[in-house]
Amino acid sequence: MFRFETLDIWKMGISYCEKILDVADEFPQKVQFSLGSQLRSSSLSISNNIAEGSGSHSKQEFRSFLNFSIRSTYETVSALFIAKNKSYITKEKFSELYAEGEVLAKKIRAFRACIQ
Repeated sequence: MFRFETLDIWKMGISYCEKILDVADEFPQKVQFSLGSQLRSSSLSISNNIAEGSGSHSKQEFRSFLNFSIRSTYETVSALFIAKNKSYITKEKFSELYAEGEVLAKKIRAFRACIQ
């Protein structure tokens, strides 16, 4: 078993990414390769950076990867704003994904703070 598999933040990142992928798959064809691709990439980066960082040789390096993960969460939420504003997702779906992204970012920050 890999170390990251035991981390709740990694599990949450995977779940969040799956929801984002489902949403992006429903976008109109004209934005599948722009906004859809951006959302897929940024959401995948959340859990991938947690996983990659968990294999780091130092705590500082792991913290750095957690920073990347937090920034990817912000990037994902920013793209969700555009999806909402363009009516590619409902306000309700946006609110749900926004709240989940906010919780995920807070949990990653809290975990990062514990790594000294």
